[in-house]
Amino acid sequence: MPIIVVEVMPKAEILDPQGKAVAGALTRLGHDRYTGVRIGKRFELTIDGPVDDATLAEVREIAEDMLANTVIEDVVSISVAE
Repeated sequence: MPIIVVEVMPKAEILDPQGKAVAGALTRLGHDRYTGVRIGKRFELTIDGPVDDATLAEVREIAEDMLANTVIEDVVSISVAE
């Protein structure tokens, strides 16, 4: 069965305190080349049947209506991982 992967990230202008904490930890552990970290969400939707353009459009609608808080987050990708 195909799996549709939806990735959601905070909008660029939104503060990401978890990402800042991870970036600080990386620096403390000696990994100082990494100047920024952003933490997002990944959803995997398993679907019966083939994935076509209509299915992907439906998933985008679902993602924007339910999976992402579009005030502070963007749906950055929708892909099929079979």
